[in-house]
Amino acid sequence: MSEELIYTYCITAEMPEFDSTPEENVHRILHKGLCAVVGRVLSEEFSEDMLKKNLNDITWFESRVRKHEKVIEEAMGQTAVIPFKFATIFKTEDSLKTMLENFHDEFKDILNKIQGREEWGVKIYCNLERFKTAVVKNDAQLLRMEEEIKSSGIGKAYFLNKKKEEFIDDITNKIITGYRIEIREALQKQSSAACPMKLLPGEITGRKEDMIFNAAFLIDKTNLKSFIESINYLKEMYDAIGFCFDCTGPWPPYNFCQLKESKTTV
Repeated sequence: MSEELIYTYCITAEMPEFDSTPEENVHRILHKGLCAVVGRVLSEEFSEDMLKKNLNDITWFESRVRKHEKVIEEAMGQTAVIPFKFATIFKTEDSLKTMLENFHDEFKDILNKIQGREEWGVKIYCNLERFKTAVVKNDAQLLRMEEEIKSSGIGKAYFLNKKKEEFIDDITNKIITGYRIEIREALQKQSSAACPMKLLPGEITGRKEDMIFNAAFLIDKTNLKSFIESINYLKEMYDAIGFCFDCTGPWPPYNFCQLKESKTTV
């Protein structure tokens, strides 16, 4: 027999209003100065076993994720939110309230930190093969290595070429690391907080260029213009060496709302 479960979208300090349809069943649960934005779902869809099955259904998954994002974004347009990951489920309202009590102080601290601020993401891409050619072609040590290769026999030239490739990779990594630090420091000056992210492979990004920088920044809304101006300045500065900037936002501040413990079903 199916039973109702509590689906949790986000936590806020203030009570946001929603234009959601009755079918979306979005409402609010208040407890000790915190507001949980929730919906009621059925165990036939969101029990632990059924959820594992439904996550393999792309149509089901995409429609539910869109709803999840819509509700959080609607709340975020009105107040600071602590977004919860997709399919954060509580079995009862009491178990949700217990979670609110257990993390009450931490939730309050996070809401204070993100109040009046937005998360923005910055990714930078580069064609590394072109970059290697551009930045090391006039390197004195590399030119000497190439001259030695030309004057060497086949066997020695083979090993020298290997050494040359390692040298190019090493110097390229050092240069990229230096640029990465410069860019991160420049953007941190315009940010309240920064969170480094994993570099994603082309299979995920869908781009031919390599991702060389990936970070999230917490930006004060009053400083957003200066942050965007800094991005545009960096774009112009690094365009000549083939860096491509991708700045997106605002996003729910997932990267700045991490709790010490995460629960999906309680």
